[in-house]
Amino acid sequence: MLRSLMARLFWALSRWRLVSEPAPDRPTVLVGAPHTSNWDFVIMLAIAWRLQVPVRWLGKSSLFRGWRGPLMRGLGGIPVDRKNPARVVDEVVARVHAGEVFGLVVTPEGTRGAGSHWKSGFYRIALQAGMPVTLGYVDRTTMTTGLGPTLELTGDIPADMDRIRAFYADKAGVRPALRTEPRLREEDGTGAVSPDA
Repeated sequence: MLRSLMARLFWALSRWRLVSEPAPDRPTVLVGAPHTSNWDFVIMLAIAWRLQVPVRWLGKSSLFRGWRGPLMRGLGGIPVDRKNPARVVDEVVARVHAGEVFGLVVTPEGTRGAGSHWKSGFYRIALQAGMPVTLGYVDRTTMTTGLGPTLELTGDIPADMDRIRAFYADKAGVRPALRTEPRLREEDGTGAVSPDA
């Protein structure tokens, strides 16, 4: 109730407009892109709370130390041990099998700065967990944000990424100069998603 009220207040006062497709009704990997600003986290929570989508997100384990731990977990955070990233997939699959419905927020750019490629973790998690991918977006050019289509991945990386690129082609992020084109390194090589990407 409190989260819904906070989200309504945010959207009433914000310059951003929520323009969204309906929230998925099953577990999904929720892509957050373009990821160019710390504001992306606030906007993501406002979208999720307004659309009543329970969200989980991945964060480096240091964010969960001390007093921040309970807060981060309360906001849906799942700590990632970079020495054992496979554990994250196992935990996500366990949550899905337990009947939990949520959007697992992943920012494939991996950084708020401009890069050359997206990280393939979102793709790998979706395939291994049997989850679709929902395309969340932020677009400063129209001052809109929300959820786009939900896609079932086929395992054909170039074809799947072409659909993703088509959606994000006109989405600029909060800081357009820092946007990274949706392209996986695997598209430039073998076409297989590597386990350590």
